Amino acid sequence: MNQDTTPVDGDDFGALPVEEMEARIRDLANQLGAARDEQVRLLAEMDNQRKRAARDVDAARKFGVERLLNDLMPVCDGLEMGLSQGGSDPTRLREGMDLTLKLLLKAAEGHGLKRLHPVGEAFNPEWHQAMAMVPTGDRPAGSIIDVYQAGYRLHERLIRPAMVTVAADPLPPSGGRRPSITRRWWKPRDATTPASKTCCPR
Repeated sequence: MNQDTTPVDGDDFGALPVEEMEARIRDLANQLGAARDEQVRLLAEMDNQRKRAARDVDAARKFGVERLLNDLMPVCDGLEMGLSQGGSDPTRLREGMDLTLKLLLKAAEGHGLKRLHPVGEAFNPEWHQAMAMVPTGDRPAGSIIDVYQAGYRLHERLIRPAMVTVAADPLPPSGGRRPSITRRWWKPRDATTPASKTCCPR
């Protein structure tokens, strides 16, 4: 319904007939009531959105690892089966442990976790921590010949470096010194620490 909302100054309003004045007053009251109803509706909608967002955050916090746990269930099943069967056959025991490890790594990789076991790769100070250097004539200098402990990274963030042994050039006959790789202790960085400040071997 179209309503006349043309403003009327005090002199003109006072000159109107009583019936028209009452009609205008009712019209203004209706507009005010409609504005209040709209305000209440908008406030209620905002409150509902806030409550929905709070529920979504709470659900994400409680059930965010549901997919990971579902993927880990086969690992638990394998361990329980191996324990229940028992036996003293070391070959079967080793095969069961190897299968369980593969299931665990597959589940972890499905969630962005990558295992670092870089035997034969070139030493990379971003992902590896040199524990020792061994002169060898059959491996390129700077390549990794052994892994003490595997490393892990989550997507592109390093969780733990691989602790490795690095091939070095054989000692020169003159007894000179060969270059070495500086070792420094690594520690996981938090969200506030830049990648350049992470303590990795250089």
